[in-house]
Order: sequence, then structure tokens, then C-alpha cells
Amino acid sequence: MPERSTDIELKLLIEAIYLRYSYDFRDYSGASLKRRVTLALKQLDCENISALQHRILHDARAFMDLLQYLTIPVSEMFRDPGYFRALREQVVPVLRTYPSLKIWIAGCSTGEEVYSMAILLKEEGLLERSLIYATDINPRSLAQARRGIFPVQHLHKYTENYQQAGGRGNFADYCTVAYDAVLMDKALKQNVTFADHSLATDSVFSETQLISCRNVLIYFNKSLQDRAFGLFHESLCHRGFLGLGAKETVEFSACAGQFEAFDKSERIFRKL
Repeated sequence: MPERSTDIELKLLIEAIYLRYSYDFRDYSGASLKRRVTLALKQLDCENISALQHRILHDARAFMDLLQYLTIPVSEMFRDPGYFRALREQVVPVLRTYPSLKIWIAGCSTGEEVYSMAILLKEEGLLERSLIYATDINPRSLAQARRGIFPVQHLHKYTENYQQAGGRGNFADYCTVAYDAVLMDKALKQNVTFADHSLATDSVFSETQLISCRNVLIYFNKSLQDRAFGLFHESLCHRGFLGLGAKETVEFSACAGQFEAFDKSERIFRKL
């Protein structure tokens, strides 16, 4: 059966993005890309995908606008609190045995998970000897993550998540509320390196003890998932930890035999 014209247009758009801007979405889930591009067409006032392709090829700012739809920069502090509680109660005791720590948060989006991790490490006395790599392919998201400023209307949810995640103090101690915004304590990002990194094209951060990559792999097809798991396995030190999103698993991947489930319910795995 011949491909529909919209499917052809979508393939051409993704190829054009790769050739023009070196962003590789070719192995992202086709269904997910189609949904995001369809939404972008309405918001960017383009009649069809071909018109969108023409526009982004000749206007880099339009491409950056499109990138916001392709990468879905959505997160929250201590998202899925059970995951952070499991890190605190089960993974941290192992991390304490290392003289220094390298932690990679892959697909960090606008930074909520970065600050959540930093708070957890600070409360467990590990932040000062930790180096956190916070990476994403979206420059605007990384810029917001560096600023550490978030909408004040989310403060209640952040506080609730923090408490459910086993927080040892008050979330308010880690931020300042002013001008309808929440400004995170600058000390939390002192040991954080924010960097542009693509799981589709870039290489590894070596000898990390913990990698957290949550709600990213669900947007990849199987071959790109396998590439990402390969990167994670190569990056982790012996018996290092890998944390995934609630709907993600290393099982059934090409690297399934290279990890074991550490906390299956919270999607925490350990390198064999």
C-alpha cells in the first residue's frame, strides 16, 4: 500500500531537520512525531507539513519554535515521588560508598529533576562530592534549567511531591518566591554542568554511578532505545544504577542481559 502524502511529508521534514540543523529525530516514534507536528502546524500557522518544512529551512527561529513541540519540555519537581523515595532509601546507601559521584540526568528538560536530585543529594550529605551532568537537546529548556525559575502556581504540587518523596525538611528552604515565580537556591546548581546532548547522535559520560533518564525513551523507536541503553551501559561504572520512567524498561531491549532489576516497581535497574 503506498504511503500517504502526510507520511511522506513528515519523513521529508525530519530529514530536512537533520540535514539543516543536525537534530536527529529519524528514529523517534512516528506516531508521536505525527501528533506533535500536527499540533505545531496549528500553533505556527502552517497549512501543511511541506509549508512548515519550507519555513524552518529558511528561518532558524521558526525551527526553535518547532523544537518546543518536538521535545515536549514538561516536568515537575520530584515527579513520581516513589522513584525519589526509592533512590533515597535504596540507592543512596550504595552511593555513599563512593568517594566522589558522577550523576547523569539525560533529557533533563527545564530542570525540575535536576533540582530535585540536588535537594535529595544535599539532604543525604552527598551534593558536595557529586558532579551532575544535566543534558537535553532543547537549548531553550536548558536555558530555563540554568535559570532555575519556575511558575509559582506549581509550588503546592512541588511541596507535596517533595514530602511524598521522603523530604527531610521544608521545600520552601530551597527556594525563594518573588514576582509570581519560584527561584531555586543557586547553591543547588553549584556542582551541575548543563550541556547540549543527543541520545541519537552523541557519545557517553564515563564512569557515572547513577543515570536518570525518565519519560524520554517512550518517544524513541526500538533501535534508538537500544542505542540509548548501550550509551547508558557504557557510561555506568561497574554495578551503577539506571533510573527510567514509569512506562519504560530495559527488559526486551538489546541490552536486557546487561542489567538487572533493582527496584522493578520504580524502574530502577543496575548494571551487571
